[in-house]
Amino acid sequence: MAHIAFIGLGNMGGGMAANLVKAGHAVRAFDLSEAALAKAEANGCSRAGSAAEAIGGAEAVITMLPAGKHVRDVYESSVIGQAPTSAILIDCSTIDVATAREEIGKAESAGYQMVDAPVSGGIAAAEGGTLTFMVGGEAAAFERARPLLEQMGKAVIHAGGAGAGQAAKICNNMLLGASMIATCETFAMAQKLGLDLQTFYDISSKASGQCWSMTTYCPVPGVGPTTPADRDYEGGFASALMLKDLRLAMEAAQSVDAYTPMGAHAEELYTRFADHLGGGGKDFSAIIRMIDDSWSRP
Repeated sequence: MAHIAFIGLGNMGGGMAANLVKAGHAVRAFDLSEAALAKAEANGCSRAGSAAEAIGGAEAVITMLPAGKHVRDVYESSVIGQAPTSAILIDCSTIDVATAREEIGKAESAGYQMVDAPVSGGIAAAEGGTLTFMVGGEAAAFERARPLLEQMGKAVIHAGGAGAGQAAKICNNMLLGASMIATCETFAMAQKLGLDLQTFYDISSKASGQCWSMTTYCPVPGVGPTTPADRDYEGGFASALMLKDLRLAMEAAQSVDAYTPMGAHAEELYTRFADHLGGGGKDFSAIIRMIDDSWSRP
């Protein structure tokens, strides 16, 4: 059993912390939301009054925060220099590569081992302990973090040095965002061409057009396995979060002079859907509503 500080108990962090409790760890949790703290307590975590209080005496510090500025603030004001240097620091937030590298560098300079470990899998995977972790950091730090990550996920992959986890996450989600748009366009066109959509799914899911956005996360209600499309696009991975990841990807692409026209167009379309058409709270597959009014607008 380890004493773990967990900071950030939102849709993803709350389920992750609960799984660590199920694995037998003592988890002291903190979030700015009273509702999130109450849920964490109900799941077996102990409540901390602040990030600094959560971190005291911890053997591991795990964070799941909204953006790079929050990660920087928590680590520089409450973790580095406050947590025992023997603690392994694990940031599971999805943030920009530069901030991840900067904070790991500062932690290492202060005598800590730290990894960036963003996740793939969504809320259901966070609650079910089936996340995929993409981990950046030194090999020794990865080996220390891996046992804890394995208790929250189905796959834990060392992507490389500091920031590599973030790089892998944003590249993966740029591909996911673009492929979902293409999948939505394809079903909309198939319908207008008079194809039965289940029949088209049965064909394309076994042909060269097969992709995860179709066979695992179909954006059409009643076609394929159950997805957020069958729940009026509620739950899953919010369009606002997909837009966040696409913006991070475009920032990274610009920083290394990478040509990403499909990624840029995906960002433009999700900006229109999430920011201008009010679809930010719907699952990212709901962008089919913007592509074709047959599925109605949010």
